[in-house]
Amino acid sequence: MDDRQIEELNRTYLCRTYPTDVLSFPMTGGPFPSVQSHLLGDVVISVETAARQAASRPAGLYEELAFLLSHGILHLIGFDHEQGGSEQRRMRRMEQKLLKTLQAEGLLSA
Repeated sequence: MDDRQIEELNRTYLCRTYPTDVLSFPMTGGPFPSVQSHLLGDVVISVETAARQAASRPAGLYEELAFLLSHGILHLIGFDHEQGGSEQRRMRRMEQKLLKTLQAEGLLSA
């Protein structure tokens, strides 16, 4: 997605009036949680924001997209950095672990 599209989703579902880099929509909540119980949900990424963020970091766009995807998936399985404190640290550790695994498998550059 681009910034305009993700801002529209952010406004519609989270009442936030700005674009963001990644949004996660779990399938386990809402009025019909068992309809697609084998799916975690959807992760939506603004490639426009990801490109800006990648330009200000040592890693490239591919690595930034991998980070955002892993971040979104962690939200789908219950991690929530917005709680702060130990939950935020726990999520950051898991993000790093996932990225190191992708690097070890040769799927991301180090």
